[in-house]
Amino acid sequence: MDLHRYFIYLAYDGTFYHGWQVQPNGSSVQGVMIKCLSTLLHAETEVVGAGRTDAGVHARLMVAHFDSKNQIDCKFLTDKLNRFLPPDISVYRIREVNPQAHARFDATYRTYQYYVTTVKSPFSRFYCHRLFISLDFEKMNEAARLLFEYSDFTSFSKLHTDVKTNNCKIMKAEWQQIGTNEWVFTIQANRFLRNMVRAIVGTLFDVGYGKLSVEKFRQVIEKKARAEAGSSVPANALFLVDIGYSEDLFI
Repeated sequence: MDLHRYFIYLAYDGTFYHGWQVQPNGSSVQGVMIKCLSTLLHAETEVVGAGRTDAGVHARLMVAHFDSKNQIDCKFLTDKLNRFLPPDISVYRIREVNPQAHARFDATYRTYQYYVTTVKSPFSRFYCHRLFISLDFEKMNEAARLLFEYSDFTSFSKLHTDVKTNNCKIMKAEWQQIGTNEWVFTIQANRFLRNMVRAIVGTLFDVGYGKLSVEKFRQVIEKKARAEAGSSVPANALFLVDIGYSEDLFI
């Protein structure tokens, strides 16, 4: 029997999860999705995400795929899932795709955003990183533009991962002021290494604090050693916000 494959578009607050991927000793978004879909479809259902976010990282948009033996009413299942899922996970929509379509391998880009604030706020404390020292965002943007010149980002990768290459193509990397006291760093690439965004932001902080020159930032990239880069910033201010696919995948 032919299987029907579907892309599911969802969002989640990652505060209380050990990341997207199923963990042996902790709650994960993927685990919750598998449980809910398996229950509603009355069959064990595997859910494959477009990537894996770390513990505490949020997603305004994550895409995953699953298979079903039967044709699905996408709107009906979307509504059922939103009633069934916990309050910190929601589904935007479900779309049928070609049986060979893959949420991870067919993604053409991913976009992340990291939020910082210069003031104390009870409403953003879970979703913004508080800065206590002024940063030179102009210098940080000058350094960020160097990322376009390189493809090997070993310096910003978590050590001892199982990936075959540390090459990525970065398409956007920019800090923008979005309020009187708030800034956001937007970075887009065809793929990201584990911990890559948080390591890049932490190293850009060193540039902004004056601890690292723009030319030294270039040297960090070229040395291809994690020990050369700055500390990883906290996960709570990081959001996965977009994932791109060719329309040819959809039915």
